Amino acid sequence: MQILFVHPNFPAQFGPVARRLAQDGVECVFVSKGASGMRDGIRCIPFQAQGGALASTHYCSRTFENAIWNSHAVYEACRADAELAPDLIVGHSGFGTTLFLADLYQAPIVSLFEYYYRGRGSDMDYRPEYPPRPLDYLRARARNAMILLDGENATAAYTPTEWQRSVFPEHLRDRLEVIHDGIDTSLWCRTDQGPQGRSVQGETIPDGTSIVTYVARGLEAMRGFDVFVRTAKEILMERPETIFVVVGGERTHYGNDRHHIDAKSFCQHVLAEEQPDLNRFRFLGTLPPAELARVLSVSDLHIYLTVPFVLSWSLLNAMACACPVLASETGPVSEVVRDGYHGRLAPFADHIALGRVALELLEDRQQAAKLAEGGRALVEARYSLDATYPRLCDLFARAMGRAELLPGH
Repeated sequence: MQILFVHPNFPAQFGPVARRLAQDGVECVFVSKGASGMRDGIRCIPFQAQGGALASTHYCSRTFENAIWNSHAVYEACRADAELAPDLIVGHSGFGTTLFLADLYQAPIVSLFEYYYRGRGSDMDYRPEYPPRPLDYLRARARNAMILLDGENATAAYTPTEWQRSVFPEHLRDRLEVIHDGIDTSLWCRTDQGPQGRSVQGETIPDGTSIVTYVARGLEAMRGFDVFVRTAKEILMERPETIFVVVGGERTHYGNDRHHIDAKSFCQHVLAEEQPDLNRFRFLGTLPPAELARVLSVSDLHIYLTVPFVLSWSLLNAMACACPVLASETGPVSEVVRDGYHGRLAPFADHIALGRVALELLEDRQQAAKLAEGGRALVEARYSLDATYPRLCDLFARAMGRAELLPGH
């Protein structure tokens, strides 16, 4: 049996399930922009788009233009590989990477649907201090074009959370099964720091010094970086020895913040505006998974903030690493974290409330340990790869009409 995974990035959301399938003897092939050769038992094929949206392309159609170029590039890369004869194709909606494969293979297509864009009452206008421009509202509607085409193409479809399912129009929502990608809890777990004690990137952290972590793909408004810095200042007023470890790139991936600042990045804008004590911050940039897991293993408190949007892996990774979590009370976070059981919740924009709860958890280590234990147990039971792999295999098997893919068959 051969399963073809397609995503612009490798391994993206499909890495955990593809690796597990390969271990179970399924031939897995992954088409992406960068990876080639064998990776963890997965044969990787690169594709290269030969064009894309230009400055002259209408702002509202650029996403679709890029997706079409990706679609064609994937089609050509697959057509050129004589060994490809997939029994199943698994792709991510919106990028367009599986669109033309229905004209190349007879295989069923399973699509992962993460988000359906809306202009109002959504992530776009959640932060009034960074409002969308008029054209951004129009673009939001147009960005769904490829997602809708992928819905037409898909034999079966899934999404990671109930909240994400809820934002789709009814005709798509009714087809979506809620199955998370799966967290590898053998990688994302708390590790012993050894006789040298706690350290971050080679820096030994003295006993009695609290470590607060924050992780985001980009240090941006949609993931609340500015709120985090203001919360950190609240913490420092009561616990000046605290160290804040920040992991993420100095880029805006989502949202409107770059249209409202003069600084080179939102991170620099926030630091200039808030003037925190930078001696208490460690900016690590982006980290490989194993290194990030080591950082999370020394965290006394992990702060996760987001507007209502796609759930970040970092929240579940931190919970899997038994970090006490303080998160924003926004969808889909409140679906995952039950306040007082798996972590603590506070309003997204209220840095005073966030700071108060953070100080409570840094002082009350018994409560923090109980929440950390509850968070880890939740990930193991509901979001770990061990929990989601059988469900993903069942979805794939039903799409193909072949039960032998199911674990144990």
